[in-house]
Amino acid sequence: VQLQASGGGLVQAGGSLRLSCAASGLLFSIYALAWYRQAPGKQRELVARISTGGRTDYADSVKGRFTISRDNANAKSTVYLQMNSLKPEDTAIYYCNAQIPSLHDVWGQGTEVTVSS
Repeated sequence: VQLQASGGGLVQAGGSLRLSCAASGLLFSIYALAWYRQAPGKQRELVARISTGGRTDYADSVKGRFTISRDNANAKSTVYLQMNSLKPEDTAIYYCNAQIPSLHDVWGQGTEVTVSS
């Protein structure tokens, strides 16, 4: 079972990035998916999540700027985070997560996002 995150990098404030997280070894469609982030010296926080049915929730700090989506088709098994209008405070390591509540919880290795002012 593995989640492989990618797409991080250095971007100027106001720019965009698209994070991807490819899953392998699990029945992707039955997992709720989420992106978390952890900034230096801070606790890990939930950024966005998407249910098996496609319902989405966002942290207040990213509403209107970030979009989470999932692709269950054709064995792609990928969750995305489109990040627009990036701010320096979005700088963090971003982690993807796949979960069946109380049964299984899988984390990716993280991808670093740096937003310069």
